[in-house]
Amino acid sequence: MKYVSGFLSIVIALFISSTGAEDVLVYGQVGGTVTLPRLMLGSESVLVKWYFGTEANPLIIRNIQGREMIDPQWKDRVSLSKTDFSLIINQIRLEDFKSFKCELKYFRPTQMTLVTTFRLSHVSVQPVSPLLAGTNLTLKCDIEEIFDGTQRRWLSPQKQDLNKDTRAKIGNDGSLTVVRVTGQESGEWTCVVTYQGREAYANTHVTVIDLSPAHSQPIYTSVSSHSLLDLPCFFSIPLPLSWSDSQEKGIQGGRWTFTPSPAEGSCTGVVQTLVNLSLGPPLAWVVNQKRGLNVSALQSKNQNLSLSKKGVTEGDRGEYTCAVEFQRDGTLKRRMCVEVLQLFPSPAPVAFVGQEVNLTCTLGHPLTSDLEVKWIPPHPSSRLPLGSSPHPTLLTIPKATYRDGGRWECELWRNKTKLTSVKITLKIERVPIDVWLLVTICAAAVIFVLLLILTVILIRRHRQRVMRPRRGKRRFCNCKDPKPKGFYRN
Repeated sequence: MKYVSGFLSIVIALFISSTGAEDVLVYGQVGGTVTLPRLMLGSESVLVKWYFGTEANPLIIRNIQGREMIDPQWKDRVSLSKTDFSLIINQIRLEDFKSFKCELKYFRPTQMTLVTTFRLSHVSVQPVSPLLAGTNLTLKCDIEEIFDGTQRRWLSPQKQDLNKDTRAKIGNDGSLTVVRVTGQESGEWTCVVTYQGREAYANTHVTVIDLSPAHSQPIYTSVSSHSLLDLPCFFSIPLPLSWSDSQEKGIQGGRWTFTPSPAEGSCTGVVQTLVNLSLGPPLAWVVNQKRGLNVSALQSKNQNLSLSKKGVTEGDRGEYTCAVEFQRDGTLKRRMCVEVLQLFPSPAPVAFVGQEVNLTCTLGHPLTSDLEVKWIPPHPSSRLPLGSSPHPTLLTIPKATYRDGGRWECELWRNKTKLTSVKITLKIERVPIDVWLLVTICAAAVIFVLLLILTVILIRRHRQRVMRPRRGKRRFCNCKDPKPKGFYRN
């Protein structure tokens, strides 16, 4: 058995000797890490030496006992793999792109030396200046030496293969063009170079200047003096990019505009400018309309263009637009639609016992199919129970009682998510006694006046009948001596 093992070792040694020196091409990037692969063959009793270029002294040695020695010039930059003889180079420098030589010296069963030469070829991606969202990104992957079979592909910061992205176009020279980039595509873009089954990665950091992501749904709030309306708008600029990098893009101005929402609920109408951005220095908002807006966020952090407002009314419904203008690349905009939930009683917040009261919970327009309201009445209310949701937006109390008085709350829900709520206090009072007294007095006075008028009329008619003289029957005589003027009454 001993002779068979020795024979196999001799065969392996002859095979290795017959291959001679071989050149292996490996790609790497400045600042990156690369592995020069060297597998372990035969016995572990091997002296390993790695050389750089034409230098006579090795940069790293591992003796047959496994102890390593590293040239001080390469300290903290090179190491040997724990599983084989591969050389790992960290923090690659531009002057490292030369040849490396691996020398393996076997001592058992026979002494032999195997030398392998590696060529480290430079791969790079040219950095690009910060881009504005909506513009096109162009990257180029440069390879110092290209051989047949070398392939290139690109990975996005989300590690997505861009060969399958419809927005990406890869040229024959390996260049990449991505149209209409967004702020979410800021990060490390990678060119993957593949040759003979080995992959090398060249990275470059791309910064896309964009505003905070737009809300996919409206912002919901409610009418209340304590409600806080937050309108977020800030630059999603990742570190290490600073505000000065954005200013280099040529900021020309900015503004917040407001479009009131009409009754039907669509955010259309006359556009109002709320604030304008003054470039300063320092940057500041110039308020155009006194709507109780808080613009202090910009002073505390100059990447934050957000507004806020304490105390919400139904007049705050509508579309708000945050816009920042740049001299050459266009305008960044973020639109957000604000919906305000309102609860109002009819005819008034104060009702009388026995009076019909209507409570309306509304956004100012009919609710969409994915929205519903839930009523929370005072605990002893006569309207309990209300039944399962969805509840009607118009709640009618046919005859109000004292139990209906108290705090009524209307909640707005989407599926299982509560969006906002609004509260009012309904007062139910007894009809005041003085009112009935006044009504009685007025009624009595009217009746008295009518009776007085009727009495006067009757008295006047009676007097007219009494004062009228009676007319007797007229008699005429025929005198013996008639007077010249005719007949006369006796």
